[in-house]
Amino acid sequence: MNSIPLTHILFVSTALFFIGMYGLFTRRNLITMLMSIELILNSVNINFVAFNKYMYPDKLNGVFFSLFIITVAAAEAAVAIAIIINLYRSHRSIDVEDTTEMKY
Repeated sequence: MNSIPLTHILFVSTALFFIGMYGLFTRRNLITMLMSIELILNSVNINFVAFNKYMYPDKLNGVFFSLFIITVAAAEAAVAIAIIINLYRSHRSIDVEDTTEMKY
């Protein structure tokens, strides 16, 4: 069985990371910014699993870290969506530039 080289996996992970960074810094919509953060976290998960497979194939440390990151990302998404819904209710927009004028 042929294995995918580590460099190919790292290339995909790096591409996902920089696509996420680009989306995070260039988009004004809070939903797309949240999706960009999820892309960044998924690229980290790919790195954990890839390095675990190639460096320590008999251990599952990378997989456990990935499961922990997925759990934290799910909680982060739930809290972020609740915040976005409250911002939309109060400002009628989820545009980042519109929400900077929030009143305390």
